[in-house]
Amino acid sequence: MGAPGPPRPPRRSRDEYPTVQAFIAIGANLGDAAAAVRAAILAIGAIERTTVTASSSLYRSAPVDAIGPDFINAVVAVRTGLTAEALLADLQLLELEAGRERPFPNAPRTLDLDLLTHGNTVKDTPALTLPHPRMRERAFVLKPLAEIAPDKVPRAALARVSKQVIERLRDTDASA
Repeated sequence: MGAPGPPRPPRRSRDEYPTVQAFIAIGANLGDAAAAVRAAILAIGAIERTTVTASSSLYRSAPVDAIGPDFINAVVAVRTGLTAEALLADLQLLELEAGRERPFPNAPRTLDLDLLTHGNTVKDTPALTLPHPRMRERAFVLKPLAEIAPDKVPRAALARVSKQVIERLRDTDASA
């Protein structure tokens, strides 16, 4: 037999892989939007090597640069071992599974999942821009994000969106 090779590193469990913190905005304005947002939070937590570490309250907001009924929105924080591109692909699959169609830009939707940040990743490609390019222009992102990660939302950014209509829903607003 030949000389022994270098020692193998010990096997790691799923929880021991390196992870980054990411934030995902969730929205819907067709069908039972509140149920779709709640289901999306659970589905995001079921993505491989991804764990939801915090989720905001649900919020109702008027459409911004879009048409249709009011949106139900939330933001989740996750720890993920996936690359930004792999996480985005899984989020887009969840949208498709929820019946998301894209007949025209900003069409009403059964589910919309936006990757806001992925660790310290800065990227600008046709498929993905990080941090999300319009997140600081939207109260429906900033208010729920400030609820779960106040250090990520400057007061000046909240002040700039203060005129946008948004309402935090009470837990008893089950039919939002």
